[in-house]
Amino acid sequence: MLPRPQPRHRHLTLFPGYAIKPADLALGSQQPTPDVILLKLRIITYNIHRAIGLDRRFQPDRIIKILADHQADIVLLQEVDEGAPRSKEQDMAREIAEALDFPHYAAGHNVSLRKGRYGNATLSRFPIVRERNIDLTVDGRKRRGCQHTAIEIDNEKQSHRLEIFNLHLGLSPLERQRQSGILMRSREFTDIDEHAACIVGGDFNDWLSRLRALYVEGMSLHCATDSETRIRTRPIKTYPSFAPRGGLDRIYYRGGLRLQSAFACRHQVARVASDHLPVIADFELHRE
Repeated sequence: MLPRPQPRHRHLTLFPGYAIKPADLALGSQQPTPDVILLKLRIITYNIHRAIGLDRRFQPDRIIKILADHQADIVLLQEVDEGAPRSKEQDMAREIAEALDFPHYAAGHNVSLRKGRYGNATLSRFPIVRERNIDLTVDGRKRRGCQHTAIEIDNEKQSHRLEIFNLHLGLSPLERQRQSGILMRSREFTDIDEHAACIVGGDFNDWLSRLRALYVEGMSLHCATDSETRIRTRPIKTYPSFAPRGGLDRIYYRGGLRLQSAFACRHQVARVASDHLPVIADFELHRE
C-alpha cells in the first residue's frame, strides 16, 4: 500500500445566488455569466509517466504528494500502469485513488504489454455513473484512447452531470488530427447536450497548437490552459518537466463551467517525478 497523505480539506464550496466575473478571463471566450453558482471544482490533468521519474526511479509517492498538495476534486491521469513489472505489478489507479482517499475511480486501458497494461485513469470525489473507453487508434499505430466518464454531482435537492473526456493523443500531427476527429464524431461526444458541463483534457502532444481550432470551433469548447490576447494565444508550458517548452497538457471545457484560474504545478519535486508537469484548473459550475 502506498503512503497516505495528510487529511485534505474538501475543495467543494456551495454559494448563495450571486455571480463572480473574474478579470483574467480570456478575451472573447466567455458566455454571459449565469446568476447562480452551484459549486467550485478543481480539476487536474497529469501524465504521470507510469510514476517513473527522470531519475528512472519508480516512486509513486512523489506523484501522490503532488496531487495531495493540490487537493483536486477530479484528476485525469495518463500513462497509468496495471500489473506491469516496471511498476512492481501495481494497479496504479487503485493505489493512487486509495492513497488520496478518492472514493471513485475508473481506468481505461489502451495498451497491452507482455505482462500488464496501461492507459488513462480518472479519479473523482463524486460518483462515476458511466465509463467507456473510446478507441482512437489509427492505421495500426500505437494504441491510443480517450476515457469517457459521466460524473454525478449532488447539490442539495438537484443533481448535475459532468462529462469528462480524458485522452492521450499520438505523436504525429496527422495522427492527432484524425484522433481528434474520431472523438468529435463519437457517439459519446455527440450525444451530449451542447449546454451540458463538459471537460476534455489530457496529453494532446500538440506542440504548435494546431488542434486548437478543431476543439474551439469544431467542438464549441473553450481552452482553460491558453492565455489569450487580441493577436495570439500562449499555452501553459508543461513539457519537459525540468525546463518546459511545450504546452502538451491541456484542458478544454464548455457548458455551465466558468474558468477561474489555470496554472502548472511549480513544486520542485514535479520537475523529476514525471516528464510532464501537471496542470491545475479551477472552475465554478453555474446553473444554466
